[in-house]
Amino acid sequence: MTGNNGLDTHSGTHTHSGTDTHNGVNANKALVLDAALKYHVDQEPTGGFVPGVSEIWPSGAVLDADDRLALVEAALDLRIAAGESSRRFESRFARLLGARKAHLTNSGSSANLLALTALTAPAVGDRRLRPGDEVITVAAGFPTTVNPIIQNGMVPVFVDLDLPTYNTTADRVAEAIGPKTRAIMIAHALGNPFEAAEIAQLAQEHGLFLIEDNCDAVGTRYGGRLTGTFGDLSTVSFYPAHHLTMGEGGMVVTSRPNLARVVESLRDWGRDCWCEPGHSDTCFRRFNYQLGTLPYGYDHKYIFTHVGYNLKSTDLQAALGNSQLNKLDDFTEARRRNWRRLRDGLDGLPHLLLPEPTPGSEPSWFGFVITVDPNAPFERAALTDHLESRRIGTRRLFAGNLTRHPAYADREYRVVGDLANSDLVTGQTFWIGVYPGITEEMTDYMVATVREFVRSNT
Repeated sequence: MTGNNGLDTHSGTHTHSGTDTHNGVNANKALVLDAALKYHVDQEPTGGFVPGVSEIWPSGAVLDADDRLALVEAALDLRIAAGESSRRFESRFARLLGARKAHLTNSGSSANLLALTALTAPAVGDRRLRPGDEVITVAAGFPTTVNPIIQNGMVPVFVDLDLPTYNTTADRVAEAIGPKTRAIMIAHALGNPFEAAEIAQLAQEHGLFLIEDNCDAVGTRYGGRLTGTFGDLSTVSFYPAHHLTMGEGGMVVTSRPNLARVVESLRDWGRDCWCEPGHSDTCFRRFNYQLGTLPYGYDHKYIFTHVGYNLKSTDLQAALGNSQLNKLDDFTEARRRNWRRLRDGLDGLPHLLLPEPTPGSEPSWFGFVITVDPNAPFERAALTDHLESRRIGTRRLFAGNLTRHPAYADREYRVVGDLANSDLVTGQTFWIGVYPGITEEMTDYMVATVREFVRSNT
């Protein structure tokens, strides 16, 4: 992907011309940025797509000249800790969702851990989650949506998913609510949203917390509203496979100030102080606190009110995040376009269950999911082997049915209803790519390869 010729660190739009010294970019920095831009241009691949030879990844980062220059400029400024770029990215992302606060983390998995753990804090009040409480979640998905439940001593309650949306339903969630249920934590599947409004309404009616794992669905809308805005908290991942990338990174988003404060504390070692790195006495009371049984005046920078972690990110990562965020609309459009081209091209093929968007939704698709009918005259593995042999990357629907994995064999959990569809996707489902790096030529080749296999094996 080709972008503009650099980065203005305040607007996110690059205007560097080689002699521009705007925003304190001195002549030496300008020379380095010009060299970095030339290097980027020199690294651009010169050959086109060669079917069967060029690899088509199922997911991946799409990085342009702006992204490279954002990283180089942050490195030149030695912005090695969380700072100005991080705060700007948090603020911009919160505005995108219309939320009050967003906190950067070192991964989407950490974001999930922080979101669930925040609900155990005393600041939450009588509704705080405690060991032994139950949290409703989906059996088929990625484990880090479920692991924080177990890591906090709670009990996951697994429900099945629906086909062909690959999400659970409000009816299944309602059936799973029991006397110990305190929260719901569900991921939007492959960019396709679950029934977020209905499940949020269920949560409100039953006094439950809702956490949206929005890691695969940035830019998705349900009922005209962006996902990540329905829950008490939502999470995002910026791993290279996701809609935007920081290399590694994640975000916790909320409009509830008390939860935002807890998330920040848990992320930053559990400390009570909210000073940014390199700052002191933001509250003008640094030596005037008395908390716990500590002596009056104990340094607020070293008073801890939560059993926390260090899950911060860096300004180098945030510089890339700010650059990537400028391209979100284009990325979303490309994902939808690629998904639709695959869906139209494969429509009508026998023995394949093709995906459908959740009614009332506009997904920003993460992948194109296919389920092979168990009664088909060919195996799912034979189809994926054929695709892989043609250099078309495939992935499973993450872990499939998590209850079948050894990690959960000795863990306490509850299952409501059967998990027939979760078992089906464990054996019969895979997905291929729609990310913005995939061209129409690549998409057409994927369609032709699938159709060729089905025709020759039917």
